[in-house]
Amino acid sequence: MTEKLFYQDPHQVEFDATVTSCTPTEDGTFLVSLDKTAFFPEEGGQNADSGFLNGIEVLDVQIKDNIIYHKMPVTFIPSNTVKGNVDWDKRFDYMQQHSGEHLISGLVNHHYGYNNVGFHLGDEEVTLDFDGVLTLEELRQIEVKANEAISMDLPVLISFPSKEELNRLNYRSKIEIEGDVRIVEFPGFDICACCAPHVDTTGQIGLIKITNVQKHRGGIRVNILCGRRALADYTTKQDSVSSISVQLSAKPDAVADAVARLKEENLKQKNRMIALQQQLLQLQIAAIPVEQENVVLFFEDLDTPAMREAVNTLCETHNGFCSVFKGNDEDGYQYILGSTHKNCKDAGAILTEKFSARGGGSERMIQGSLKANKEEIMQCLYYDF
Repeated sequence: MTEKLFYQDPHQVEFDATVTSCTPTEDGTFLVSLDKTAFFPEEGGQNADSGFLNGIEVLDVQIKDNIIYHKMPVTFIPSNTVKGNVDWDKRFDYMQQHSGEHLISGLVNHHYGYNNVGFHLGDEEVTLDFDGVLTLEELRQIEVKANEAISMDLPVLISFPSKEELNRLNYRSKIEIEGDVRIVEFPGFDICACCAPHVDTTGQIGLIKITNVQKHRGGIRVNILCGRRALADYTTKQDSVSSISVQLSAKPDAVADAVARLKEENLKQKNRMIALQQQLLQLQIAAIPVEQENVVLFFEDLDTPAMREAVNTLCETHNGFCSVFKGNDEDGYQYILGSTHKNCKDAGAILTEKFSARGGGSERMIQGSLKANKEEIMQCLYYDF
């Protein structure tokens, strides 16, 4: 059994220990166990600590049968003494996130009776899965109460109750636990079985922000950020809002309305553009001699329904292959090609052979994309078919 120094003091980042075993693995790394360690392993939905042993990076930390294994790129000699250094910034970040999760989960359980049935703490996000549905307004009330707990700077209590004490204790736990049960208590807000390091007081969490919620397996999945992560997220979003505010000449608290108005205006402009495109198409189609068999039209931009409508119109009066291309020589073209008298798949085969075109369709109409210049395409469509 490895002595868990992070239980004694979660702030300890340096330690000396003795190597008890070093086992090679198939991937060329080594699993090193120590008589004691300050490295928290991947456990309980939380990623492992990072850091170094004798100045060499620890690749991963896992636990099995109460023995903690440090995955190392080099071998270590059993019975030798090593010096460990845990990445404090990551440790404290994880402490903030995990403690914030306890406050949110405890409050949800207390006020609505829902259980946390899934938890993951990674380097970028924290997700909580609940077995019931909450509205955004209800979650915001939970968020306010959680931040009130932070402002109270309550002590975070750690204990290992006896079996008799556990039987009398009303605590949250997702799984049955064998052996000693470690209880983490946020007085008045949550009491839960947990194996991870936590902050000393709720004030050290700093801030809790719910950033997203979505339906998940009959309940909801909630994303939260705490402490430094929440502050960084707020700064990023504030910078974005400020930038949008300047570009739209709107106050920061009015950018959503300004974006909505801009979106509406863009839709109107798009509808006008579509109407003009249709007029231009009709003029170009009318200018094509009826006796011309193959027809090809090029546009920088044109929506797909308009392309398809133009091809159908052309096929009514022209016996060859009728096609519409949109794009440019640099980026390539998308196309729709149709015919009422010829097999469009034959045309598709030629386009694939000459230009490595991608796409498909039926004998009457095909569509796809290709990379070539306008002159090459026109040469092919007018003279090769």
